[in-house]
Amino acid sequence: MNADVAVIIPTLRRPEMLERAVRSVLGQTGVANRLREIVVVDNDPQATARDVTTRLAAEASVPIIWRHAPRPGVATARNQGLAVTTASLIAFLDDDESASPDWLKALLSAQAQTGADAVFGPIRGRVPDGTGWTRSYLERFFSREGPDQTQLIDIPHGCGNSLLVRATALPGAAPFNAAADQSGGEDDALFAALKARGGRFGWSADAWVDEFAPPHRATLRYALARAFAYGQGPSQTAAAAREWPSVARWMAIGAAQTVVWGAAALGLTLIASPRRAELLDRCARGLGKLFWMKGFEPHFYGERELTRLNRQSAA
Repeated sequence: MNADVAVIIPTLRRPEMLERAVRSVLGQTGVANRLREIVVVDNDPQATARDVTTRLAAEASVPIIWRHAPRPGVATARNQGLAVTTASLIAFLDDDESASPDWLKALLSAQAQTGADAVFGPIRGRVPDGTGWTRSYLERFFSREGPDQTQLIDIPHGCGNSLLVRATALPGAAPFNAAADQSGGEDDALFAALKARGGRFGWSADAWVDEFAPPHRATLRYALARAFAYGQGPSQTAAAAREWPSVARWMAIGAAQTVVWGAAALGLTLIASPRRAELLDRCARGLGKLFWMKGFEPHFYGERELTRLNRQSAA
């Protein structure tokens, strides 16, 4: 079989994490005749991923392509990665992830078995030491679970650790909406549109990756902000489709979740129970369904992340 798979890794000023991610792809087993290339999309205006990419490319057994996307933004980075490859199958791996040796083989096998347009795999969350009572919650937060067996699923996941059929799941030259560059959610919109077109989603039970949360993300504050953004998703998707009864339904669900889980979280907070983190998470997702409107979106990517990195460098 011809080499028909490209692995795209967007990155923003994380050279050590990027090297771990790329090396995990280079260490894949059983796909030597399928892996066409690895595309590293450098989303830093200063092009800080070029040196590590060049060094890895010199020793790699498959081509590694460096692409500079100087305007920071997660959707722009994904689109730029697609622009430099003609592969018919696209695997996405985030720069803070490390793929298990059978990762790509498992994704390809699941796609062939299910015929899905997009296939997702499980993620094992890893957080730094020193996270205290929130450690168990944070590891689950950065993890992704699914069925024990490879099969079709109804609900899609995020792009990190996924395999997409380009012809059906990634239409056009820039399928990711650049309006989501700063807030994220570009994959949610992509998969909602795919589902509306009758697309199918698959789960690969053996396509494991580890996700290593950096210290600034391995905090309860960050996780709850992300939970709020996740909660916004259903309401925003319905609003984008102008399905206003669905928007109202999601807002009603969100109001109930906010009241019920907020009260429960308060009770557990009074007795200092570690379980309060889980309930605060559910409350935050409820609030997101209520406050889905423009202006309430948390910004985790693009310029906001670059500003944080610049401050960190200057400190």
